Amino acid sequence: MASAYLSIGEAHRRITDFLNRFSDAVSSQDAKSLCLIFCIASNSSFLLSLSDALITFQDASRVMRQTDRYSQYADILLPLFRALQSYRLKNLVESYQAFEKAANAFTQEFRNWESAWALEALYVIAYETRILAERADRELASNGKTPEKLKGAGSFLMKVFGVLAGKGSKRVGALYVTCQLFKIYFKLGTVHLCKSVTRSIETARIFDFEEFPLRDKVTYMYYTGRLEVYNENFSAADHKLSYALSHCNPRKERNIRMILKYLIPVKLSIGILPKTSLLEKYNLTEYNNIVLALRRGDLRLLRCALQEHEDQFLRSGVYLVLEKLELQVYQRLLKKIYIFQKQKDPNKAHQIKLDLIVRALKWLEIDMDVDEMECVMSILIYKNLVKGYFAHKSKVVVLSKQDPFPRLTGKAINS
Repeated sequence: MASAYLSIGEAHRRITDFLNRFSDAVSSQDAKSLCLIFCIASNSSFLLSLSDALITFQDASRVMRQTDRYSQYADILLPLFRALQSYRLKNLVESYQAFEKAANAFTQEFRNWESAWALEALYVIAYETRILAERADRELASNGKTPEKLKGAGSFLMKVFGVLAGKGSKRVGALYVTCQLFKIYFKLGTVHLCKSVTRSIETARIFDFEEFPLRDKVTYMYYTGRLEVYNENFSAADHKLSYALSHCNPRKERNIRMILKYLIPVKLSIGILPKTSLLEKYNLTEYNNIVLALRRGDLRLLRCALQEHEDQFLRSGVYLVLEKLELQVYQRLLKKIYIFQKQKDPNKAHQIKLDLIVRALKWLEIDMDVDEMECVMSILIYKNLVKGYFAHKSKVVVLSKQDPFPRLTGKAINS
């Protein structure tokens, strides 16, 4: 390890240099320099060299007590030193615990400052808290212990949110912290906890959504859009995810892909099909056969596509949304049969025997009897995917002569 080759004098110099940087950053309100001081997980050469110095010197607190310039920030700096040292020694749980103490102390200091000059540093602390907690939990899990640090990070960030959720210039930072909370809740599978912060952001009078930085608004709309997908509120999901997509930096292709992964199922559910070129460009080819199945009315293709990518769709939380596309596929199949009959006998095109639909499905290797098909047709009519009525005795679907297959016009069929 590099620290073995450090002299005590060099280690002392590095620690003093760090303390001077911190003190100067605070006194001159230099947020950019302050940000670099808290980036533990970034493995910057500056912090790595400091970590080696701390391992060599062992008693950094003695350096800090030499002057009030340093000692007034001891509650921040001493646990920060422990966090850096532990991180360098790959003791991730200890590193997280120490960093959270430093973060708590900094948040208290930030609360007392009148202006929001250190907001960017608080962003770094919020981010680092989440990342260090995730890594600490992986260490705990690998040692057969219960991962609990990410949950603790969520509790800490709620305190930070409370500091920012007041009047004045600091409130613009609330959305960034909210997005970090979303990432924690989605990771832990506790998305119901998102409600309390979304309620504060969307209903509290102190917040004006347009005041927040665009970066944070895009992230917020992405996560709240995903929440609407889970709740099957597709109109709201479409609005929020479309906002995130249209305002996302076009150079951030990975972020665009993440948004599209949820926006595409939403668009499909309201009858809007994406172009193949879009799917290819953002490597979302798992949707290719689903879109093709909707165009063709091919139920077998849809089911095969869902089965092939089942794990992926389940992890994303969109499987049930895509599964409900079967009704649209039935509608498309019925429309193709209608067009075929219209060419053969225009006068009877609006009367379709269930047996004919069953035979079409059999050709697609889908086994379904007439009674099952009758249930499907009843649902299609009820959902307004088909206009007409069902003649039970003759087992015939009688279609309306005016617009028998209404367009979805942006409204989800299961709403």
